[in-house]
Amino acid sequence: MRRKPRKKSANTSRAPKSKPLADSMSTPTVTVDDLFEAEAGPLKLTWVAGESGKGRLLEPTTAKHPGMALVGYLNFVHPNRVHVIGETEVAYLGKLGGQEHDETIHRLFISEKTSAVIVANDKKPSAALIAAANRTSLPLFTTPLPSPVVIDHLQYYLTRALAPRTTVHGVYMEVMGMGVLITGESGIGKSELALELLSRNHRLIADDAVEFIRVGPDVLVGQCPTLLSDYLEVRGLGILDIRLMFGETAVRHKKKLHLIVCLETIQRQKMSRINRLESKQMTRGILDVEIPEVALFVGPGRNLAVLVEAATRSYILRMWGFDPLEDFMKRHQEHMNHNGAKHPVVRATLAGDALRRARNKVD
Repeated sequence: MRRKPRKKSANTSRAPKSKPLADSMSTPTVTVDDLFEAEAGPLKLTWVAGESGKGRLLEPTTAKHPGMALVGYLNFVHPNRVHVIGETEVAYLGKLGGQEHDETIHRLFISEKTSAVIVANDKKPSAALIAAANRTSLPLFTTPLPSPVVIDHLQYYLTRALAPRTTVHGVYMEVMGMGVLITGESGIGKSELALELLSRNHRLIADDAVEFIRVGPDVLVGQCPTLLSDYLEVRGLGILDIRLMFGETAVRHKKKLHLIVCLETIQRQKMSRINRLESKQMTRGILDVEIPEVALFVGPGRNLAVLVEAATRSYILRMWGFDPLEDFMKRHQEHMNHNGAKHPVVRATLAGDALRRARNKVD
């Protein structure tokens, strides 16, 4: 029985199943049925046989890019989770003798590592392939697209679908084109700050629960869970629909994380320990990726929206290679070297040192 892909509206692709929201790292699970639902349209897949095996898992691997380790051409030495049979593979199977042909197909479909087989290039599967798929409950698909296109597309999909992910409490905004995560204890004013940033033409990505996915060795992409998309909760106002209030351009679904802004309450002990020159850049690790972090103190008269914008501008300048502290220290040193002992501050310092030395000798 042939199974046709289900029709889906735009931007409603089925997300892979994942564990419940938590602050610890989790790895989603993707079944063959998930893969078919997500890629049936783009790859024009048709489910030919083995439909009873739709629950087979495409388990993640330890590779940095699991998609590349899961999908490939027919390989009996290092079996892939998804075998793609192109023109070369079809020709190879066609040249085999009767018994050898049946044994090769049997070995392909009984492999424990194989989850699905895709026949590409609009090639019609042989009766032996269909029978083996139904007998072993291993899904068999066909597609009219060339095999390299199929492999490239599936590798990209699985690399993202099986990427490590975690959920962090905070508000995620796009400020000046940069992904900025605003964190802090509950009730400190994260949502109010997000509302102020929205009024300054910045964009909301997620409120309260932000899901981060590591799509590269040092790249985190933050996105909003579907259930919370477009909504912002503000104490006293309740749930706000940001898309309706501010327009389509006020929200977006996902963005690469660039900067973390941590809101803290003003305390004398903390304020006394602040490094006012910020000579050391703070970072926070999420999914083993170090992200720059700045601390902003919440207090009367402090415009946090302006401070977040300033922190983002400072981050952009650092990305471009500008270091204000280094430039300031260099300018200060050059000024001291140029004026020498003639500078009033330097003269006072030297005079004070001479007076102390004289007093020490008298004593």
